[in-house]
Amino acid sequence: MKPILLQGHERSITQIKYNREGDLLFSVAKDPIANVWYSVNGERLGTYTGHTGAVWCVDVDWDTKNVLTGSADNSCRLWDCETGKQLALLETSSAVRTCGFDFSGNIIMFSTDKQMGYQCFLNYFDLRDPQQIEDNQPYQSVPCSESKITSAVWGPLGEFVIAGHENGEINQYSAKSGEILKAAKEHTKQINDIQSSVDLTMLISASKDCTAKLFDSTSLEHIKTFKTERPVNSAAISPIMDHVVMGGGQEAMEVTTTSTRIGKFEARFFHAAYEEEFGRVKGHFGPINCVAFHPDGKSYSSGGEDGYVRIHYFDPHYFDFELESG
Repeated sequence: MKPILLQGHERSITQIKYNREGDLLFSVAKDPIANVWYSVNGERLGTYTGHTGAVWCVDVDWDTKNVLTGSADNSCRLWDCETGKQLALLETSSAVRTCGFDFSGNIIMFSTDKQMGYQCFLNYFDLRDPQQIEDNQPYQSVPCSESKITSAVWGPLGEFVIAGHENGEINQYSAKSGEILKAAKEHTKQINDIQSSVDLTMLISASKDCTAKLFDSTSLEHIKTFKTERPVNSAAISPIMDHVVMGGGQEAMEVTTTSTRIGKFEARFFHAAYEEEFGRVKGHFGPINCVAFHPDGKSYSSGGEDGYVRIHYFDPHYFDFELESG
């Protein structure tokens, strides 16, 4: 399984995202450039330039028409995927931490950081209404005074956004009224990442409390827990196997036993049903900040503190693998 190395960022990777077909991979980092790559060979297709600060989040809509990015330069920007042209600029009072298109691609959400006297807000815009964009007026703005949002995804039918918070809580926020529909408090520390399954029925949360947890998207019922010894920065659900991949902080390894030149930071694979780890993939020279499965499940990507994105294609025997239930 020789990885494809994507070198297009000067700073650590903050998020990676495949489009629905999986032919494109989008990456953003603590530099101001958003990149798009061909996932099959790692060739860079283009960049989205305009931000003036670290870019924390990226999303692409269902038919790969538009791209959304959120940045520490206090803006959320909408781009034409094909041409790289900036279509909309939504200015905020603080850094934009999370962003996403709903299933239709018509509604966007983004959350802002609690900083410099401003509190965290979750904002909803309808892209079909140019007036909202022009006036920079979201149709719904939800204050999150308790604890700021650190990661968020849209729920199954675009009826709500599922947000993870700094205090470990997960909430569903209605896209219509902004009220909290359901809440779960299973994590004890900050949620670093939330990702949905391909059919949007489940989500996985990665937390600073050294676990990743699987939830039902609609009921927020806690299904499984995957434990490690280090904070988990990101976790993703395989679209074809009962597997999850997790990336995170450094393992407490004996420094003397490995050459410093070998990237020792590992992506870890767990069986979703048995909650047991069955494999690790080394490679990054710093903590893994984000992981994502290709929509066909035959490869996955990871983005690291080292500024690299690595695309890994699975060996054939990976697909025959089933955990012996002892």
